[in-house]
Amino acid sequence: MTDESTLLSSSDSEDPTTLSYMLKLSAPMVIATISFTIMQFVDRLMVSRLGTDALAAILPAGFVSFIPGGFAIGAITSLNTFVSQSLGRGDKKDCSNYFWQAVYMGLVFFTAVVAIMWPTAPWIFKMMGHPPAVVGMEVIYLRIMLYAHIMAVINWSSGQFFMGIHRPVITMFASLCGQVVNVAANYVLIFGKFGFPRMGIAGAGWGTFIGIGIGAVINIALFLGADINATYKSRRTLYIDFGKMYDLLKVGLPAGFGLMVNVAFWGVILFGLVGKFGTEALAATSAVLSYTSLSIMPVVGMGTALTAAVGKTIGQGRKDIAIKQTRVCLKVAMIYMGLVGICFFVFRNALMAFWSSDDKVVETGVKILICAAIYQAFHAARSIYSGSLRGAGDTVWLAIVSAVGAVLILGLGGWLIARFFPSLGALGPWSAATVSIIAVGLATRWRFKSKKWMNIDLFKRRGPSVPIQNGAAVE
Repeated sequence: MTDESTLLSSSDSEDPTTLSYMLKLSAPMVIATISFTIMQFVDRLMVSRLGTDALAAILPAGFVSFIPGGFAIGAITSLNTFVSQSLGRGDKKDCSNYFWQAVYMGLVFFTAVVAIMWPTAPWIFKMMGHPPAVVGMEVIYLRIMLYAHIMAVINWSSGQFFMGIHRPVITMFASLCGQVVNVAANYVLIFGKFGFPRMGIAGAGWGTFIGIGIGAVINIALFLGADINATYKSRRTLYIDFGKMYDLLKVGLPAGFGLMVNVAFWGVILFGLVGKFGTEALAATSAVLSYTSLSIMPVVGMGTALTAAVGKTIGQGRKDIAIKQTRVCLKVAMIYMGLVGICFFVFRNALMAFWSSDDKVVETGVKILICAAIYQAFHAARSIYSGSLRGAGDTVWLAIVSAVGAVLILGLGGWLIARFFPSLGALGPWSAATVSIIAVGLATRWRFKSKKWMNIDLFKRRGPSVPIQNGAAVE
């Protein structure tokens, strides 16, 4: 019988170190991440039509919501590691059981997050020093996104599971469906079309909520469907297993902390520093980060695929292949991001004029885009090497480096620049942000080259698993 549980029916015979193999594996994830970022870009573009205050509010609120969200996403990436390594070891039933453990923990986590962050939302943005008009919009958007994250747990877990078993096309399909609904719902709710009330920035939040819900329904239906159930017994592995939860947390907690610091906390610090220079500086930063988020997403998708590829080869005992796979992905990512950096520099005036008609926003954004152009290649290196290290389970190092980059270089360095060189305006904190990304990229490269990740064994002797039959088996 032909094993159709992986992306390619000929996966056993095809060389997993070739560019064609890695592109086939990563292409669906690249499409999914690009489409997601385009969706966010379009959402923010719609919101920008509501005025400078709304544009200044949406991205800071998104970053704050991504503090717990980024932690959860980072932690759930360990699911990709354990699923792919279990696949390589031939333990397919464990693949689906790891999925359920991730879902259970994610739902409990976000229930607690909503209970804590919903009432404290106004205080968070006031502490960042944002203008009252902006704070009101930020609070509205944040609270809606907190609810959306509860459903998003299913999407994040499904994405890592399907990537881990080398079936990323499923994730791509569910993501595209949810994103199309999201954009349509945002248009209707933000501007009040087809008889719906004009909801403004709240409409952007509820549109995202609806899109995430559609994606979650599709993902869970496909996970429980006959195809996946036949190979991975997805309907019979709903029992709680504390041993597998421990596995996921052991690798996932550092990864979650690393992603939270590297993206969400990094963004909050940046917006906190930039916010001291006014609403125009916040709006310009939102616009530039929208461009850079769009540029990095293809590399993020490739990094996710690389995690699965490295995990599977390590599960098969072929760590030498992991090095070759990383090298192939790095070349593609560096060429792509290098070209993006050139485009940011050459077309910086046109890019900002497209985003805003406010002269101060455009002037500030043009300067910031030069910083973004400089760090693109280093951002690519960080994403690719991080994806490979996550496949090996080497997440503690990534967490430490991310913390140093965000807290010391961006946080302390950015504060010192803003304090002693205020004439630089928003460009001061952005200079620190650029140095932060460069430093983290170089440090991550050094870690991979040291080959210390080769000594990690995620399945070495540990305490026995403690499965709890909860009666949940779907026939």
